[in-house]
Amino acid sequence: MPPKVTPLPRSFYERDPVIVAQELLGKLLVRRDGKRVRSGIIVETEAYIKDDPAAHAYRGITERNRVLFGPAGHAYVYSIYGMHYCLNFSCMREGEAGCTLIRALEPVAGIEAMQRARGVTADRQLASGPGKLCDALDITRAQHNGADVCDPRSELLVTHAPPATPFEIGITPRIGINPANPALDWPLRFVVRGSRYLSRPLR
Repeated sequence: MPPKVTPLPRSFYERDPVIVAQELLGKLLVRRDGKRVRSGIIVETEAYIKDDPAAHAYRGITERNRVLFGPAGHAYVYSIYGMHYCLNFSCMREGEAGCTLIRALEPVAGIEAMQRARGVTADRQLASGPGKLCDALDITRAQHNGADVCDPRSELLVTHAPPATPFEIGITPRIGINPANPALDWPLRFVVRGSRYLSRPLR
């Protein structure tokens, strides 16, 4: 059986993605595979909110984005460039789509497994981007899309990390938004200020 971990409750995710995205910083993302564990401290997130032109849910429910309209606290995994995956967690009440994208982690456990999966050894390169962290933790759409991250038996969940030094939150526009999108400059990217593990440093 996988090691016992107490996940964050569903009520944590049943809120505005802007709040969830900020409060996920400093939490521990855990990926379990049998008795093996890979984990990392969340250091960078993005919020995707209601009526957000950059959100997958903007034009309504589809088979692809159905998870976003379901109960909060489920993994929404999608592919980018046909090569990498991105991990999001559904937020808001059922029927109200919103999510938080996990953009970067500070590796904690299973680092050797992450190094093998990524083909790199530098810890700051293992999960410093949404595609990198999914590769490092072996997160895929086929296996994890729709996973209930509030279920203690889940392979994928978020829990409280050991006490750490207090940190400040940096806020910037999101990364990778189409320049023609009206949401281009919305300040919905949140980072642990001073972290070495961000996908892109603060300016």
